[in-house]
Amino acid sequence: MYLRYGEVLNILVVPLLLKVFGVIIFTMSMGVSNQNSKRSFFCECSNFAFVARDTVSLEFIWPGPTPRPGQFFLIKPRRTGVFLGRPISFAGWKPRKLSSAGRTPSFGQIAERRQEERRKIVDRSVKVERRLGDDRRLGGILRFLVTRRGQGSRDIVDMRPGEEAELTGPLGNSWPLADISKGPVALVAGGIGIAPLLPIIPELGKKPCDMYVGFKMDSFGLEHIRARAGNPRATIISSENGFTEGDSKGVRGRITDYFAPSGYSRVFACGPEPMLKIIADVCIAAGVPCFMSMEKHMACGVGACLGCKIKTTRGNLCCCADGPIFNAEEICFET
Repeated sequence: MYLRYGEVLNILVVPLLLKVFGVIIFTMSMGVSNQNSKRSFFCECSNFAFVARDTVSLEFIWPGPTPRPGQFFLIKPRRTGVFLGRPISFAGWKPRKLSSAGRTPSFGQIAERRQEERRKIVDRSVKVERRLGDDRRLGGILRFLVTRRGQGSRDIVDMRPGEEAELTGPLGNSWPLADISKGPVALVAGGIGIAPLLPIIPELGKKPCDMYVGFKMDSFGLEHIRARAGNPRATIISSENGFTEGDSKGVRGRITDYFAPSGYSRVFACGPEPMLKIIADVCIAAGVPCFMSMEKHMACGVGACLGCKIKTTRGNLCCCADGPIFNAEEICFET
C-alpha cells in the first residue's frame, strides 16, 4: 500500500518542522528577553489538592526572584510530551524565612550566590539545573490553580508531590497597585480567573476590598482570603445553582448582574472575554479605572514568537511581554 505525497508530509515533514520551529522560538526567546529577573528552575511539587472538578491547587518550592501580583510562569513537567511550557498565573506566594532574625533576603541574590558553581550560560540567559536536597531552605512557595484543558495542562494537573517541573519566570507585567487611592477596590473574577487576583489581597493591607467571583458550579480559591484581617466581602455567583459558602453570600446568575463599578476607586478583573468586555464597558462609562489580566495562547512567553497578539488602541501588542495586565480603555475586544 503506497502513501500519497500529502500523507508523507503529514507523517514525516510536518512534525519535524514543528520541532525545528519550537527550537527556533526557544532560542529567540532567550536572546530577546530583557527581563533580568527571569529564571528557569526545576522545582519540586510540594503540595497538591483538588479544589474543584478538573481544577487543582499545586505548590512548588521556588528559589528564584519574588514574583509581583499579576505575573505568570511557564510550567513544563518533567513527565510530559509537550515541547513548550504552559503559561499559568501564580495564585499565591509564601516566602521562606532564611535567618533566625526573621528577615527574608532577596531570593534572586541568594539563589545566584548559592548556585554559582552549577550555573550554565545558555544564549545570554541563565538556566539553573537544580536538584532539591541540601538547599531546601532557599526561596519560597509558589501556589498555582490549574484547570484541566489541553495536553499541557493535563500533565500539570496530573503532577503529584515529589515530581518536578521546569518553571520559567516570573514573566509579564503586574497589577498597578502603587497609587491606589483610599477608596474601596473591586476584584472581579470569572472561574479560574480568580488565580491572578488572589495575590492582590495581601498587598492591599487595610484598604477596603470587595470580590465578585463567578463559577459555573463549584467555587474554589476562597479559603486563602479568610486568613486576612478584614477579609474582602466576597459575593459568590453561580450560573447553575445558588449556594452559600462560609460567611460569603452565594447567589445565582452572572457577575454582570450584580457588579456595579460606582463607588470603587479601581477595578481589577480576570475571566472570560465576554465577561471582561461588559466589565470594561460599565467601568469606562462610570469613569472608574479598570485593569484586566488577559489570556491568549502563548509559546515563548517573552514576545519573541508574536503568537499572542492582542488588539489595543496602541496597535497589536504581545499579551505575554506587554501584558498580561492591560488598561481596559486600551483593549479592543473582538467578542
